[in-house]
Amino acid sequence: MEFGFGAEDAAFRLEARAWLEERLIGGRFSGVAGRGGPGSEHVAAGERRAWEAELGRGGWIGIGWGDGSYGNRVAGLTQQVVWAEEYARVRAPGRYGHIGENLLAPTLLAYGSEEQRRRFLPPIARGEELWCQGYSEPGAGSDLASLRTAAERGADGRWRVTGQKVWTSLAHEADWCFVLARTEAGSRRHRGLSFLLVPMDQPGRIDVRPIRQLTGTSEFNEVFFEGALAADVVGEAGGGWTVAMGLLGFERGVSTLAQQVGFEEELRGVVAGAVESGAVADPVIAGDLVRMWGELRVMRWNALRTLGGAPDAVGGGAPSVAKLLWGGWHQRLGELALRVRGAGGAVGPRDWSAAAPYELDQQQRLFLFSRADTVYGGSDEIQRNIIAERVLGLPREA
Repeated sequence: MEFGFGAEDAAFRLEARAWLEERLIGGRFSGVAGRGGPGSEHVAAGERRAWEAELGRGGWIGIGWGDGSYGNRVAGLTQQVVWAEEYARVRAPGRYGHIGENLLAPTLLAYGSEEQRRRFLPPIARGEELWCQGYSEPGAGSDLASLRTAAERGADGRWRVTGQKVWTSLAHEADWCFVLARTEAGSRRHRGLSFLLVPMDQPGRIDVRPIRQLTGTSEFNEVFFEGALAADVVGEAGGGWTVAMGLLGFERGVSTLAQQVGFEEELRGVVAGAVESGAVADPVIAGDLVRMWGELRVMRWNALRTLGGAPDAVGGGAPSVAKLLWGGWHQRLGELALRVRGAGGAVGPRDWSAAAPYELDQQQRLFLFSRADTVYGGSDEIQRNIIAERVLGLPREA
């Protein structure tokens, strides 16, 4: 597989780097550099929402959407990789617009109507409208097909959605939610589901309740729908399972490379901690650090191989392989981050005269948040079932 960067990519890298550094190193947004990652999505919320609009003004949202029909800049696959790498390299803020740009937009391009694309893609490209994902429910997380949220179509043609979603990232900030709901009464499993676009500003019809996590923050939410109105269905009514599964395939594309650059930054922090504490002299610790470095290289090569369309990398199993690789790796990194610090890793800085509890430091937050890496986005067990059944052709689980 040939995946190389040419002269155009090098010029694009310089442009992207200059734009990012101007705004994040001594610029207006210097205060949010490195803020808003996993476990700290609550940090600098207002400034990071303003950052989305700044990205939109620069034309940096939706660069992989195609021909530029929706206000987006046109960039090839290698340039999308360049942008993802440069964004992570300068420790740019965690994105509020990720779900709209990287999940909903490709789904509308593949399954939506042209009217829906022209309505929803330009505001995403401008950084104006934020989205959340209404998939998981109590009892229907990794087993999404057992969901119970239902929607009925009224005489006015609009759908009325009733039910509960859970683990909904950024629902407290989002303007819209794409919701997978059961629209055919009596249907079972993946049949009779529809992919609906629901505006979140419906007082009395939508209730968002933050979920407090181990880190003390609340990125995730429970969302209760009580007759919430939705006018748009993506694809055909009753055909939402195909749309929903297509979206999950888009979830692990170019953005995984940016994620890995962020992982590399975290690994450097763990190595620095091992040197500072003297733990690097322990041959077991040193071996684990080298192993983590090697596995991160493997993840990058696998992602490039998948993006490059290698024959053995495409198909239903590639996203599951990627999730298994990074979920377990990141969780082990969190464990190693505390091991290199010894008993002191369990205690954080605090002004004991203050009433508020101390803030977790970066590595403590990494450890606690990464406990969920092998669960959210589809548990490891579900990923292995997908590989076994769809790729290896093994018998389906009873």
